[in-house]
Amino acid sequence: MNSSPLPQLTRRLRMQYEPAQSRWVLLYPEGMVQLNDSAAEILRRCDGRHTVTDIVGELEALFETQGIAPQVQSLIDEGVRRGWLD
Repeated sequence: MNSSPLPQLTRRLRMQYEPAQSRWVLLYPEGMVQLNDSAAEILRRCDGRHTVTDIVGELEALFETQGIAPQVQSLIDEGVRRGWLD
């Protein structure tokens, strides 16, 4: 699946940190999706200003790791499929 070169969270969703649950969530009119830490780090960067390459680079530097591009792309593709990302 081809996602946007600048993935962005769709306007009908809002992402926020829920202290009571100690995790990030996506809020939408029908409910809420709890995100694991990895998904939250990726989706927080889907702001329409970062390319997938930018996101991968930031996360690899932040977590001092390499080779995460396939996992990042997979989550972005899933986000597009689920209507979370434009």
